[in-house]
Amino acid sequence: MNSKVKDFLLLFSVAGISIALDQWSKWWVRENIEFGGQWLPESLAWLSPYARLVYWHNSGAAFGIFQNGNLIFTALAFVVVGAILFYFPRVEDNDWTLKLAMGLQLGGAVGNLIDRLLMQRVTDFISIGVFPVFNLADASISVGVAVLLLGVWLKEREEKMKAAQVESSETAPEGMKEG
Repeated sequence: MNSKVKDFLLLFSVAGISIALDQWSKWWVRENIEFGGQWLPESLAWLSPYARLVYWHNSGAAFGIFQNGNLIFTALAFVVVGAILFYFPRVEDNDWTLKLAMGLQLGGAVGNLIDRLLMQRVTDFISIGVFPVFNLADASISVGVAVLLLGVWLKEREEKMKAAQVESSETAPEGMKEG
């Protein structure tokens, strides 16, 4: 199988899992928690001040910012999806962090896009402390950004180490240089 086909299978697998979990969890919340209500199993009641499921709608961006921007964020999601699909084939074969990050970001963008297209708003339900309520698509995008930053850091670190090795071999005494 062609390596680019394998890469796209990875992209669509990561995105597909993210979308499936996001859409299933949103469906479960809409079916089992009344709007504005919250839920936590009895056995986890001690977590209630810190974490719980809360059924909420969001017409803005991730984590509830820029409310009433549904049309803008719908268009932006299409741009992001297009950019990921355009740029993905250009990613270096060994850059697994960027490939994973793009899969997570694609899944998150499509997960929230489905809500925007079908309901003109996004279902949010994860409430942790005083942090704004969010969903698995938002988490997928955020984890994708974290993986992307980790990948950039690892790549820069590797390049610095290679540059240091080259520099040390160039400054070694003549008899010590590799030949």
